[in-house]
Amino acid sequence: MEHALPAGETEKRIARLQEQLKAGGYAGMLVSQNTDLYYLTGTMQAGYLFVPDEGEPTLYVRRSVARAERESRVRTKPLGSFKAFGAELAADFPPLTGSGERRTVLTPLDALPAQLYLRLAELLRGAGAELADGSAMMRRLRMVKSPHEIGRIQAAARAAAEALDEALPLLREGVTELEWMAAYEHAVRKRGHIGTMRMRAYNLEVLTGMVGAGEAAAEPSAFDGPAGGRGLGPAAAQSVSRRPIGRNEPILIDIGCCIDGYIIDQTRTAVIGALPDDLLAAYETSVRIIRRAEELLVPGTPAERLYEEAVRMADEAGLADHFMGFGADRVRFLGHGIGLEVDEWPVLARGFDMPLEPGMVIAVEPKFTFPGRGVVGIENSYAVQSEGPPLALTLTPERLIRLP
Repeated sequence: MEHALPAGETEKRIARLQEQLKAGGYAGMLVSQNTDLYYLTGTMQAGYLFVPDEGEPTLYVRRSVARAERESRVRTKPLGSFKAFGAELAADFPPLTGSGERRTVLTPLDALPAQLYLRLAELLRGAGAELADGSAMMRRLRMVKSPHEIGRIQAAARAAAEALDEALPLLREGVTELEWMAAYEHAVRKRGHIGTMRMRAYNLEVLTGMVGAGEAAAEPSAFDGPAGGRGLGPAAAQSVSRRPIGRNEPILIDIGCCIDGYIIDQTRTAVIGALPDDLLAAYETSVRIIRRAEELLVPGTPAERLYEEAVRMADEAGLADHFMGFGADRVRFLGHGIGLEVDEWPVLARGFDMPLEPGMVIAVEPKFTFPGRGVVGIENSYAVQSEGPPLALTLTPERLIRLP
């Protein structure tokens, strides 16, 4: 089923963007990255969206024009010759050149290939404008979710919870990580998961999740997270491996789901038999950390405070060296925003001092890594509310999953 954006959704987003453009004195924003295009237009067809500081935006589509015209919520037209795009922009938006002063157009450079940046910069110079980085403006814009967006994340959470329930009976001794993950992926795909979970950061990929047992979960990887997993080899050096799952070892089930582009991110720890006492104590510490994080997930709390409080609690438990990884491979955050991408703002990390706002959706994931033994922890996703505690979006019951 296709889920159309509700009436007025993209218009509100564009109005907020134009307010920020005006406040900064910018002529407009040029957008080409898939998720940014979808966020502002309702379509993910290839092209360029120009949002002026005032007036109607235009989506210039390379392919498919017919589909974009059907899906887009903004004015849409075919993109002619790329060489003539600058002149076309100047003709469609006279304020770019009419003032006689060279104006600045923003574009999110964090997700733009260098070659395309150089071409766009040259094109805009010919149209009388300069190109500058609008990454922070775009990420701040997308940081606060509408009720519609939160509803899509809740739909993903329902699908993930149901799929995990369906796949858990297959999690038994001797089954490989890959075999069990395939069972979960089959269950979640039937429920509408698009098959991937998008990331913004360069060279970072995330699959439907990571299921890691014992030392395979604790194996370091290039993935920017506390547990990347062993993977299937150097060409896929994260997530599941062909390692059989054993008894009395931690099984980290870090899984997600993406419905209509929107992501849920969650983690549960399981064991066939019983966890060793020290790993059980670490798991219980992760639960205490997430309870404390829930108390702080209120408007006005600086994002970095949640990380600092988690570090303090891990240190008091004697687990500082194992918190969010181990040794040089530790990551320095407690959680991250989610939405159309896994790695959205805000980040619960030192230096990220912006206050939390209602509508932010954040995955909180305290985890402890024990090299050669495994990873334990928990992850829930929450929406910050205007009053009271955060809205828990994760629907899978919060428990240590003990299997016979």
